[in-house]
Amino acid sequence: MRIAIIDTGSANLNSVVQSLKRLHQEVVITSSPDMLATFDRLLLPGVGTAKAVMDGVLKYELKDFLCTTTTPLLGICLGMQILGTDSEEVPKGEEGVCPCLNLIDTHVRHFKVSENRLPHMGWNTVTHEEHPLFMGIKNDAFFYFDHSYIMPVNDHTIGTCDYGEKFSAAIGFKNFLGVQFHPEKSADAGERLLLNFIENF
Repeated sequence: MRIAIIDTGSANLNSVVQSLKRLHQEVVITSSPDMLATFDRLLLPGVGTAKAVMDGVLKYELKDFLCTTTTPLLGICLGMQILGTDSEEVPKGEEGVCPCLNLIDTHVRHFKVSENRLPHMGWNTVTHEEHPLFMGIKNDAFFYFDHSYIMPVNDHTIGTCDYGEKFSAAIGFKNFLGVQFHPEKSADAGERLLLNFIENF
C-alpha cells in the first residue's frame, strides 16, 4: 500500500507520520500532483486557517488534482473543512469568506455558541453511523479536537460531535472522507480509524 501525505505547507505532518509508522505503514510527503497520482491512499492534514491551506493548494497547483482524483483521500481537521464550498476562517482583519474545493456543498462557519470556550480543544465523543471508516470503533468513542470552525451536519455527515451545537465530526462522499478531529492524536480509536481508511477503501 503506497500512502502519501499531501503537503500544503500548513500542517505539522510529523505527528501523522509517526502515527502511520506505529501502524507499520510507509508514507511519503509531497506537494507534487504528478507524484500524488501514483499513490493508493492520500491524507490531507491542515492547521492554521482555511485560507492558509487553500493558499498552499493554489501555490502547489493541487486544486485540479484534488477535485478530480479518484484515489481514496482522508482530510484531517482543516483538510476536511476545505472539502466544503467555502469557509469563514480567514486571517484577522480580512473580510469575506475563503473559497474552498467545493466537493461538499456546505459552508464552514464559526461556532455559534458562546458559552463554551473556544477553540474546542481536547477530548470529545463522536456518534457515528455504521460506516467502514468506523469499523471496530464503538459509538461515542473519544477523539481529540482542536478547532473553532465547523462544517455543519449535512447529507454526507457520517459522524457527529456536540459542543454546544452539533456539527460534522466525519464526512464521506465518493472517495473523499474527512474527520474534524485529529486521529493521529486520538490514541487507539484514532489509530484504528487510520487503519480502517487504509484497509477498507
